[in-house]
Amino acid sequence: MKVLMVGHYPPHGGGVANHLDSLVRELRKRHEVHVLTYGPVKPRDFEEKFVHQVHVPQVYGLRGTSFAFLGSKKIVKLHRRLNFDLVHAHFVGTTSFAGVLAKEKTGLPLVVTAHGSDLEHTAELALGRFYVKKSLLEADAVIAVSHWLAKKALSLGAPSVRVIPNGVRELGGVRSKTRYITFIGALRDYKSPETFIGLARYFPDREFLVVGDGPLRKRLEESAPGNVRFLGYRKDVEKILSESALLVLPSKREGFGLVVLEAGSLGVPAVGRRVSAIPELIRDGKNGLTFRDFDELVRVVEELLEPKRNVKAGRTGKKVASMYSWEAVAREVEDVYLSVLG
Repeated sequence: MKVLMVGHYPPHGGGVANHLDSLVRELRKRHEVHVLTYGPVKPRDFEEKFVHQVHVPQVYGLRGTSFAFLGSKKIVKLHRRLNFDLVHAHFVGTTSFAGVLAKEKTGLPLVVTAHGSDLEHTAELALGRFYVKKSLLEADAVIAVSHWLAKKALSLGAPSVRVIPNGVRELGGVRSKTRYITFIGALRDYKSPETFIGLARYFPDREFLVVGDGPLRKRLEESAPGNVRFLGYRKDVEKILSESALLVLPSKREGFGLVVLEAGSLGVPAVGRRVSAIPELIRDGKNGLTFRDFDELVRVVEELLEPKRNVKAGRTGKKVASMYSWEAVAREVEDVYLSVLG
């Protein structure tokens, strides 16, 4: 098959870009896969001929809408030259709407994947809701990375949804001294990093690491106690996790929560808020614990820091993570492709 993926892709960072990077690597073992992403970017040398881009204004509100319309034109142009079998758009909203508009011109089958913020945030905005609902209705197949998101997609008008979770990449770290309690994620409101900072005040003898960057960083640094270190965006997440006793995911919403599996693959148990898709990955009492309020968070962290409990939960985390391979994900995605191609 010849497939055009549409969405954020390296050198962009973030969950969708990482998902696409891993999925494309697997699919390229059997298919020709091209990618259309947000520009301007410099593609990696090994795939320069397969990565295409649309230059969009770097202004919030204009960026996505510009991509929807300019991206659709680019898809049509690329299809005339390369003759794709289908388009697979990642992130339901302006990105997938580019595929909807292109489908009207080319007749190309359209697959869309919902990743989280698209259905939990974009769908709450007036114009965003139009893009989301139109995409879900017009797509030939809808994939969601969690059962939570699948229910959201169905409530927003998707005729049917296939749940295909994220895979977990192989991390090279080996768990050693478990010194840190760690947060990994964007420093934005919905990730609730202030909850993590508050937690640090209850465990003054423990070292807390904040891995990630975002608009809340300056304010968080000013209010954080001395046992919190801010590392910014890091590429050596496996090293940090291998030295962590515990991962804390206090997000107010989470479409999947891949970092839970990444931590689990290294034997690191996780604590997460009992919302959205988090309980699908944190099997309460097995590979970690979940919480609803701050008092419960403090209690479950105390429980999982107990050495025997920590080791046992970490072992279970490895077993859970091993069930999510990118090879298996790619095979399921191929099944979806075959179904829309008849």
